[in-house]
Amino acid sequence: MAFDFKKEYKEFYMPKNKPEIVNVPKANYIAVRGKGDPNEEGGAYQQAISVLYAVAYTIKMSGKTDYKIEGFYEYVVPPLEGFWRQDGVEGVDYSDKSTFNWISVIRLPDFVTKEHFDWAVETASKKKNLDCSSAEYMTIDEGLCVQMMHIGPYDDEPATIALMNDYLERNGYRTDMNANRLHHEIYMSDARKVAPEKWKTVIRHPIKKA
Repeated sequence: MAFDFKKEYKEFYMPKNKPEIVNVPKANYIAVRGKGDPNEEGGAYQQAISVLYAVAYTIKMSGKTDYKIEGFYEYVVPPLEGFWRQDGVEGVDYSDKSTFNWISVIRLPDFVTKEHFDWAVETASKKKNLDCSSAEYMTIDEGLCVQMMHIGPYDDEPATIALMNDYLERNGYRTDMNANRLHHEIYMSDARKVAPEKWKTVIRHPIKKA
């Protein structure tokens, strides 16, 4: 049975639809940074997603090639995630998506080193005829966060975030977003196949004691 991050780490991928505080451990990711509206047809965000999945599946399928990774095990590619910020904006302004700075990521299994990652970027670029040089090997240590499952369109997220902020206030915490600790979304639904009102998105914010 292939290792499935969503099932093995349910507390991070399948939270309840009410706020909860979690301590998120350090992990390694494939990451691509960019700017602009994620909905722009053929834009930088959609190109970044193509790069992420090209590298992710090259690593996943390496077990069927001559390139051997020590400690490799069969696994399900984890969900797409995104870190978002806007210059000069506290939180997120959904009315102007063109101002987004984003880092799109897919989690890597622990056995993937920087050396394996570099091999995958080079291999994916050749095999897919796609420039994957924008991909970075990134270690993220989120630490203390509040999170909640949001059901529905992305533009409806402010209502969920309001519930999270109210929960923090009642429990002696506050959000702690800055250049290094960002608004975080984990996309548990395939937006191409699921109706917007049923989209499941984990929303996670960094916090600290008030």
